[in-house]
Amino acid sequence: MTQAPTASPRYGLWAGLLILAGLACRFWFVASGQLNLVQDEAQYWDWTRHLQLTYYSKGPLIAWIIKAGTLVAGNTELGVRLGSILGAAAFQTLLYLAPARLWQRPDLGFWAVAVTASSPLFLALGILMTTDNPFVLCWTGALFCLWAAGEGKGGRRPYALLALCLGFGLLAKYTMLGFLGLAAAYGLYLEWKGWRPRGFWPWLILALGAGLALGFLPTLVWNFQNDFVGYKHVLYLIGVEGKGAEKLLRLDRFPEYFGSQVGLATPWWLWLMLAASVAGLLAALRAPARAQGLEAASARRQALLVLFFLPVWGFFLLWSFHAKVLPNWTTVSYVAGALLAAERFAALVRDPARAKARNALLGLSALIFLVLHLSPALPLPPSVDILGRLKGWSDMGRKADELRQGLPDPARCFFLSDVYDTTAELAFYVPGQPRAFCVWADDRRMNQYDLWPGPQDRAGQDAIFVRKGVQGPLPPKITDLFAAVSEPIHFQSQHRGRPARSFTLYVCTGYKGTWYSDPSGRF
Repeated sequence: MTQAPTASPRYGLWAGLLILAGLACRFWFVASGQLNLVQDEAQYWDWTRHLQLTYYSKGPLIAWIIKAGTLVAGNTELGVRLGSILGAAAFQTLLYLAPARLWQRPDLGFWAVAVTASSPLFLALGILMTTDNPFVLCWTGALFCLWAAGEGKGGRRPYALLALCLGFGLLAKYTMLGFLGLAAAYGLYLEWKGWRPRGFWPWLILALGAGLALGFLPTLVWNFQNDFVGYKHVLYLIGVEGKGAEKLLRLDRFPEYFGSQVGLATPWWLWLMLAASVAGLLAALRAPARAQGLEAASARRQALLVLFFLPVWGFFLLWSFHAKVLPNWTTVSYVAGALLAAERFAALVRDPARAKARNALLGLSALIFLVLHLSPALPLPPSVDILGRLKGWSDMGRKADELRQGLPDPARCFFLSDVYDTTAELAFYVPGQPRAFCVWADDRRMNQYDLWPGPQDRAGQDAIFVRKGVQGPLPPKITDLFAAVSEPIHFQSQHRGRPARSFTLYVCTGYKGTWYSDPSGRF
């Protein structure tokens, strides 16, 4: 596969305009309050009030970024999401600049930005402040550093930057560990084809080791202090331990998982990724050993992108036959996937005979961009509003505060739930943002709140208990904590004048000072 010529010197300008347009749309979306914080965002924000070396389910980087955002924009939705808005712009900037400068392919960088600007996965990544946002940025930086190191360019600088990207990526998400194996595989490919630069292996091992120490040491220290509950949680979540490991093969989860990937990447971009990965794999394998020039460089590029897309994407696809795989677990595979799809689409753009197909894909992509950013303003009925379950938390917080104000002594009242997500939303959306508590009331998984002190020092106080949906009376295990508990108070929340989530609230009086702190062992 030879180097393709670039058709326009304006790719940098168009890429910059596209990145700025996305930045402006995301800023408007968040600043105008179109969507409440999703549950994990609220939890990560609550972590910023208890800064630690790491946390039960994730590394500390997400808390550090949100803390920085709230120092600028306050403890608001914009403050929490400021890191995601800027992080997405930084990711797309890197996605353009690296191919334009390292590969002399500004067209490839531009179309890669276009792919990410029209994929629901990356659009959500630019709004929601989740661990995937900094993780993707670190992964992308590490990917291009590995390329530069493999080309023998930049001296030792690519290795140093690789160590930093790897370290911070691990502080964002444990999945960054997968980069080590993929980097080694790429090094073996260079070795096989006779393209390994001098000193590559010693410096690569040093860089990977330094990055591993930087990113893994804080989590190791914290887990050592907390009975390794974070690592146990990850093993349970991926089906290596616990009930998920009892059955090796199951077919019921695959259709839903595969459908989620088609939806997140869009059918056309995913098809181009898969088609390009097959062609790229063949080109990388067939490249003559020790060849030089543009064709050899193209083969190395294809090998890098295929290695960082197909094995990651395929692994989670196969793992979905064993355990429940969350749709976002493949996120980093779509970094290389976007570049593969961009290369395929760039060839389509250069082919006048396929102008109709090109224009159709561009039209669909633009439609995806507009619909997802304008979805809150569209007159969608609640039954088809996929964002409906993410709305209404702020209204719930006001209702909980209203019940608090009706108590004899509102100052002696705390808030709690029996799941971490509602607990986190209470902490963020109740006026004054008070500390909220998560009671261990049934057979649920452990969460970060179980590692923090409970409300035992609040004996004699009252509480507002909140559950999602329309619920009946609280179970005895919870009512036994109080002298009296009210009948369920069903509340239909509103968001921007439209029905949102429903909740059930309970007024609990006379807290007895006891608390459940003996987890069942589910991680």
